[in-house]
Amino acid sequence: MVKVKIIQTQNDLPLPKYQTLNSAGMDVHSAENLTIQKGEIATISTGLKMALPEGYEAQVRPRSGLAAKHGITVLNSPGTIDADYRGEIGVILINLSTDNFEIANGMRIAQLVIAKFEQAEFIEVEELSETKRGAGGFGSTGH
Repeated sequence: MVKVKIIQTQNDLPLPKYQTLNSAGMDVHSAENLTIQKGEIATISTGLKMALPEGYEAQVRPRSGLAAKHGITVLNSPGTIDADYRGEIGVILINLSTDNFEIANGMRIAQLVIAKFEQAEFIEVEELSETKRGAGGFGSTGH
């Protein structure tokens, strides 16, 4: 269960919700009207705060329709909302198209995926174990 507080809206906004039975992400809506100019970055207010359970994060991801049809995507994708964050959820969008884009109050602007995580402990060592791949980086697997 994720507790959500609506803090501001121009109109009634729905809580984030899954659109289909097997959706991984739930849609989040804009709480404002604005225009994102071509090439511009804008942080969009959602009018929401939330309290995630300990050990969980909310990943902010683009909506595929906005990206494919309008060149609008989440700039820091996926963005992370930590379980101890209690401020308003903002979505950083960028307009990669050649046209200005209108964001309307109530428009679905991003998806939230709730994910469990573990924190790793780092220890310094003198050597790492060998693997077949070794230090091969970008493109080293041939694909």
